Amino acid sequence: MQRLPVVVLGAGAWGTALAVAAAARQPVLLWARDAAQAARLQADRCNARYLPGIAFPPALTVTADAAQAFAGIGLFVIGTPMAGLRACLAALPTGANTFWLCKGFEAGSGLLGHEIAQGTRPDLHCGVLSGPSFAQEVAQGRPTALVAASHSADLAAAAVQAFHSDSLRVYTSTDPVGVEVGGAVKNVMAIATGIADGLALGLNARAALVTRGLAEMTRLGLALGARAETFMGLSGLGDLVLTATGDLSRNRQVGLLLAQGRALPDILQQLGHVAEGVHTAPTLLARARVAGVDMPITAAVVAVLQGRLPPASALQQLMARDARPEA
Repeated sequence: MQRLPVVVLGAGAWGTALAVAAAARQPVLLWARDAAQAARLQADRCNARYLPGIAFPPALTVTADAAQAFAGIGLFVIGTPMAGLRACLAALPTGANTFWLCKGFEAGSGLLGHEIAQGTRPDLHCGVLSGPSFAQEVAQGRPTALVAASHSADLAAAAVQAFHSDSLRVYTSTDPVGVEVGGAVKNVMAIATGIADGLALGLNARAALVTRGLAEMTRLGLALGARAETFMGLSGLGDLVLTATGDLSRNRQVGLLLAQGRALPDILQQLGHVAEGVHTAPTLLARARVAGVDMPITAAVVAVLQGRLPPASALQQLMARDARPEA
C-alpha cells in the first residue's frame, strides 16, 4: 500500500507529539488554528507551551492555512479536543481518510466520535487512534503502543504505515466503538483514582477503583455494541492503568487536587491543558442512564465535580454499597 501524506489537525500536546513522531519518517503538515501560534511554532521549531525541549524534525511543517491543510489527498489526523471534532470533520474533503485522537463524549449530544462522523460526514473513511500514551513520552521517542480502530482494514493499515516505528507500535482493531468507550471512560476513572490517592486511602483502594472502573467501562461498551475483549486491550485496561496511576495524567491531577479541597475552576486554570474527564463525566453518566447501565463510580465523580458531595463522602458512599456478586 502506498503511504499517504500525513496532515495533523490541531497543535496541542497530543497532535504535536504524533506529528513529531511521524515526521521522523516522512513529511508531515501540522495545522494550528491560530496564525500567531503557527508562525511561532514554525520559527521556533518546537512547541514550547505543550512539549518544551522537543525539537521538530526537518520534515515537519506548521501552517495556519486551512485551505492548505484541509485540501488534497492524505491521511488526516484530528488532534483537537472532543469539542473541536465536529468542525474538523465538516471541513475535510469528500471521501477523506481520517483518524481522530480525542477521547470522550460530545457535550450536549452525548455522541462518540464515530457517531458524530456517521451523522455528519458518512462519506468519510474514519477510525480512531487511541491507547495508553502520554504525549510527552511519544514525542521523546519512548516505547509506546497504540491501536488504530476502523471498520476499514485498509484505513487501519494506512495508520500502521504512517506511525509504526521502532518506538511506536501500532496494532489494529475492527472495534472502534469499544476503543472509543475505553478512551472516554478511563478519564473519568482517573479522576476517581486521583481522589482516592489524594485522600491517602492506600493501594488497596486504588486497585479496587481501577478494577471496578474497568467493569463499568465494559458494561457500557457492551450496551453500545462493543466487544468485551477490546476492554482487556490497549484502549481499555492499558489506557485505564496509565491514566489512573501515571503522574503525567491531567485527569488524575484533577482528582488529587479535588481531594485537597481545591475548587474545580482553580484546578483547571492551574493545569492549563484540557482534562477531558471533567467534561466527559456528566455526559457519560447521562448516556449510561439512557442505556440502563449502572455506573456508580462515574456517578460519584459527577457529584464531586458538581459540588454536590465532598470527595471523602463520595468514596464513603461507594464503600457503603450493598455487597453483590462481582460478575
